[in-house]
Amino acid sequence: MQAIFDVALPIFGVILAGLLAGRWRILGGEATAALNAFVSYFALPVLFFGTLARTPVRTVLDPDLMLGFSVVVLATFALGMLSTRLAVRGGLARMSLQGIAASWGNVGYMGVPLCLAAFGEAGLPPAMLAVIVTSIIAMVFGVMLVELEVAAGRGPVVTFLNAAWNAARNPLPLSIVAGIVWSGLALPLPTPVEKWLDLLGAAASPCALFAIGLFLSDKSLRHGLAEAGLATLIKLLVQPLLAAAVLPYFIDLKSVAGQAALVMASLPTAATAFVLAKQFDIQVEQNTASVLLSTGFSVVSVSALLVWLRVT
Repeated sequence: MQAIFDVALPIFGVILAGLLAGRWRILGGEATAALNAFVSYFALPVLFFGTLARTPVRTVLDPDLMLGFSVVVLATFALGMLSTRLAVRGGLARMSLQGIAASWGNVGYMGVPLCLAAFGEAGLPPAMLAVIVTSIIAMVFGVMLVELEVAAGRGPVVTFLNAAWNAARNPLPLSIVAGIVWSGLALPLPTPVEKWLDLLGAAASPCALFAIGLFLSDKSLRHGLAEAGLATLIKLLVQPLLAAAVLPYFIDLKSVAGQAALVMASLPTAATAFVLAKQFDIQVEQNTASVLLSTGFSVVSVSALLVWLRVT
């Protein structure tokens, strides 16, 4: 139970503060967009780059963990697609967006702060590896499948290149690549730069969590509950159980990396699932409901996982 008070409650408390700020109209839609932009384009990329640049490459790019986590994410992506196909006979684009909702956890905004709070600096490398794996699968593979239906006639090669370009322009993957390259070259960071990275990066966790609350504050559960319920079930129950079953073949679950991977697999649907649905104007209500439902239930499920892992 101590894990709930020491780790989970502060995390969800910051999310609650953002939710109340939005519901009480202390901060409105413009503030939400501005805070999201700050987190996405400045705070999180700086945190990722600063941490990776000072971490040996071999510590982050663990091939065993990368392969094991990829299997888990791909399997739940496929289950998400299948759930929509069976439930409503949805097309490829709708199936792909459901797959993203069922497999793409909130690894950036929630996962990194949570692993940092639970495991300290040692939890950041495996957490960022989960960000890399999830981003590649969802941003390239998932978006490409959506584009195949939305942009029918342009061909799979052009579609793949467009999806890859969209992923490459995202500041989070860019900062991860830049940090790995800097570390691989063993380049030193000047002291003023290090202090700037630490100062700006420290804002990432609280601002990201607060932004989640703001995002949720103006959303409601009205439609798409059937598919959202399936996505939530797969994301919060199936994915962590699958991770617990699959990851031991690749990595020791008693290690920090193994436990961090389990935590990352247990996270609720990322807000990006809604953003992508809105971008294509497909599955918008369903993916919005998935974010809301999974985030709400994750208060219990993630806390229970932390207790089970005996995180103190």
